[in-house]
Amino acid sequence: MNNKKRIEILTRLRAENPHPQTELNWNSPFELLISVLLSAQATDVSVNKATAKLYPVANTPQAIFDLGVDELKTYIKTIGLFNSKAEHIIKTCRLLLDKHQGQVPEDRAALEALPGVGRKTANVVLNTAFGWPTIAVDTHIFRISNRTQFAIGKNVDEVEQKLLKVVPAEFKVDVHHWLILHGRYTCIARKPRCGSCIIEDLCEFKDKVDNE
Repeated sequence: MNNKKRIEILTRLRAENPHPQTELNWNSPFELLISVLLSAQATDVSVNKATAKLYPVANTPQAIFDLGVDELKTYIKTIGLFNSKAEHIIKTCRLLLDKHQGQVPEDRAALEALPGVGRKTANVVLNTAFGWPTIAVDTHIFRISNRTQFAIGKNVDEVEQKLLKVVPAEFKVDVHHWLILHGRYTCIARKPRCGSCIIEDLCEFKDKVDNE
């Protein structure tokens, strides 16, 4: 795929959704961080249902730390891997209190030093909470990048580096959200909805599906 096609794809996605947002509900960088930690191998819908009950009770590092692991589990037990996630979240809250004055650090290394926070989670927080031009590659973005030939890579790190290279600066802040939403609702895993895709004519997927 050439850069002219890539720019046209991004232009169309931007025209359809000029101000894309995460589907996770959050009102502070800390809430976003916790929601992203909870979203691993879980749907945003399930995370939002849990945090709708949790955040009115505890939405700061101190408040969640004060809940303790066992009580935190009662709020997130409907989410997959809730046992390990509860442990990570309590440890993360302790580190935020001890090392960062209870604030989420706007720093990649500091974020990745938190329990359960890897490069993808750090990218989401830096991008969504702080407006950094980072690109978090999840399964949707990995699939779309390779399927459309927009940014080919054997793993998420390769795809991220390719995207950072080929996406022009004016699109970088929002491209993560455009691609993830496109993958979630149009270019779905099992049977992509090619017939209703606004970039079908630009996509280089060889096995397009004739549908609506």
